[in-house]
Amino acid sequence: MRLVKTSLVSTLLLPVFLFISCSKMQVFNMSDFGLKPEPGFDNSLPLANALKEIAQASASGKEVVVNFDKGRYEFFPEEADTTLYFISNHDQVKTRSTGFNFDGLKNVTFDGGNSTFIFHGRMLPMAISECDSITLRNFSIDFENPHIAQATIVKNDSINKTITYELAPWVSYDVKDSVLITKGRGWEHTPTSGIAFEKDTRRIVYQTGDIRLGVKGVAEVAPHIIKAPWDDKRLVPGTVVVMRTWNRPAPGIFVQYSQNVALEGVTVHYAEGMGLLAQMTAHISLNNFNVALKGADDPRYFTTQADATHFSGCKGVIRSKNGLYENMMDDAINVHGTYLKVTKRVSEKVVHARYMHSQAWGFDWGYPGDQVQFVKANTMDLLSKKATIATIKPVDSKTNLGAKEFRIEFKEPIPQEITETEAFGIENLEWTPEVVFSDNIVRNNRARGALFSTPLKTIAENNTFDHTSGTAILLCGDCNGWYETGSCTNVIIRNNKFINALTSYYQFTNAVISIYPEIPNLNEQENYFHGDEIIIEDNYFETFDSPILYAKSVKGLTFRNNVIDMNTAYHPFHWNKAKFLFESVVDFTIDNNEFEGGYNEEEDLIVK
Repeated sequence: MRLVKTSLVSTLLLPVFLFISCSKMQVFNMSDFGLKPEPGFDNSLPLANALKEIAQASASGKEVVVNFDKGRYEFFPEEADTTLYFISNHDQVKTRSTGFNFDGLKNVTFDGGNSTFIFHGRMLPMAISECDSITLRNFSIDFENPHIAQATIVKNDSINKTITYELAPWVSYDVKDSVLITKGRGWEHTPTSGIAFEKDTRRIVYQTGDIRLGVKGVAEVAPHIIKAPWDDKRLVPGTVVVMRTWNRPAPGIFVQYSQNVALEGVTVHYAEGMGLLAQMTAHISLNNFNVALKGADDPRYFTTQADATHFSGCKGVIRSKNGLYENMMDDAINVHGTYLKVTKRVSEKVVHARYMHSQAWGFDWGYPGDQVQFVKANTMDLLSKKATIATIKPVDSKTNLGAKEFRIEFKEPIPQEITETEAFGIENLEWTPEVVFSDNIVRNNRARGALFSTPLKTIAENNTFDHTSGTAILLCGDCNGWYETGSCTNVIIRNNKFINALTSYYQFTNAVISIYPEIPNLNEQENYFHGDEIIIEDNYFETFDSPILYAKSVKGLTFRNNVIDMNTAYHPFHWNKAKFLFESVVDFTIDNNEFEGGYNEEEDLIVK
């Protein structure tokens, strides 16, 4: 891991800070720096100046406490810090206007005083880079004008195949050449995909998933009232449609090259990317971290554009407890590394290897001394011989910042079969974390609930997964599309409650719990991708449909002491009619479970 910075030079020395009796601790009150919770006041420049003073105190070895008076603080992009970050699983843009730029801090506690931080335009609200022992608590993040639009269906004329909808009051828009364009400070676009929500429950409408939108060939019939050629009988009047693009310019909070990061009592109400994205960071603790609506009266039906939390190439322990994750446009948590694809074998110890996904490149992948393993992409077979990095240097960039391809020299010869003629991936085993995901609520979101892809111990317990529209828990691994590592070997899923998952189709959603590595040629696979010990026990399933557990390429799987109750909330529709569908699975146990309506192994268990 990179060394944490030890000094930052302040260009503006402000005398206003408060010393307390202990000379090793320094307390900063942000109101002393001119930050004001006043409507329309831009706090970006005063914040940047304050953070320079804070960084100087931190570099001197003092423990630092930062306090905000409770209020609503606004931040605009024009005078904010401009930073260059390459952020995993996001759009790689040249620069980002960053609000809170925590850079090189050590032993800092930041207390927002239960304030709300409001951002304008396109901004990265918070960045934590090269920090050690930093705690952020007691605040929320939101945007004045979200880049996601929202509309309510007023009339659905199925005969003429038109729909009339009313855009939410906060949506700024134009109609140009019969095309709907939504816009804000420094941005405009035409939404390309939609998510339909039930008005009263805020749940995603049954069997909708991602829907097409009526945004072209439209006419404005009154202010905020749009009539469009749009044929979708599922969208009854009153349905709320979230209108979005696939843009992901920035998360709400970005963490990189840091260690011992804690977020406590923090809520992200909206971000145009993920709520939290952490990469190449050791030991992250989330307690009462939420990606959530602003309560029952919130007129919005959406939170983040993508995942609530996402961890790429981290290590140590990731703890996520007591969180609420709702109405986001993707998963509650995704933990993985990134496969590099071997592009050239240079010698018996040297290869060139490349980031492959368009949203994952430009940042450090590994360091000398890291142990790696190799995977054959076509079958996802792991090669038995591991290797240790001796040197790693960018091929297509002067530094790792912005690099896509690396020259990697290993300390020992690597297997002869690893060449560019057959697809091989490299997984960094040093940057893989243990995960504890517990006592969280995940509800009313698009796609899936929790995704885990790490070989170290993973515990998912005491959570409620309530109407995740796809799979509630997914163990994945893919060296062919997403290039997200890797195999899971020690997983415990216990004491969770699953309520009506699988109301829509999404990728990898074959059952409520889906163990689904992406394996192009399963028939030629020689080993098993997941396994050793995957235990699913003492959980409660309430479901309207059949599939409970799907597993592929697993050795060592236990499903015991679970209760499965049926309801009639929706009509069963899933193509998978088996409670258990296993493909290339051995050493499995299904024992002591309670099934409403009984369990018939001949019908309910399919092993391929």
